Amino acid sequence: MDWEALGLSLSLGGWTIAFLLPIGILAGRWLAWTKFKGKEAVEALLALPLVLPPTVLGYYLLVSMGARSPLGQAIEAVFGQGLVFTFEGLVVASVLVNLPFAIQPMQRAFEAIPREVREAGACSGLSPWRMLLEIELPLAWPGILTAMVLSFTHTLGEFGVVLMVGGNIPGETKTVAVAIYDRVQAFDSEAAANMAALLLALSFVTIGISYVLGNRRSPS
Repeated sequence: MDWEALGLSLSLGGWTIAFLLPIGILAGRWLAWTKFKGKEAVEALLALPLVLPPTVLGYYLLVSMGARSPLGQAIEAVFGQGLVFTFEGLVVASVLVNLPFAIQPMQRAFEAIPREVREAGACSGLSPWRMLLEIELPLAWPGILTAMVLSFTHTLGEFGVVLMVGGNIPGETKTVAVAIYDRVQAFDSEAAANMAALLLALSFVTIGISYVLGNRRSPS
């Protein structure tokens, strides 16, 4: 069992949902209640990671963040190192890959909040910030929880984008999914099976907990 790779995967998943939580809430709420020209195009763009092959998405991320790209050169000039083949690069790639898993469930959750409820809150004198904290977030809680669980579990199993952007550096970018691939390539079926079983169990438990919490907190 490659515990170092598992720990790195869990850390990557934690950082991913930490960034996606505010992004998903703001973007999901905005898309749920705002009508503007080109909204369908924005939603389609955000959903692209769902249909693009991971290697294709990983390739474009690798090119856009590489040392020869303007973005990569700017990042290296500011921080002294690039993003490619680093843990920080994996976090950026993971956040972008998981955007639809975070935003879409939250958008649907905010869309399900009746307009009358928000209007009642406004008539009661609640500020937009208090309305978000006291009314919208509690009502949208199941969708937000679903988004975070989907993003976390998807991060644990992501392979193509991780390998393209991060490579296979032990302790830095070698996640448990890449470690399983390595063990299969080395014909170490027992180690691969153990890591795959642990990943399966961890994903199942995480999703199960989300269902339990979601059912308890769902508004009647």
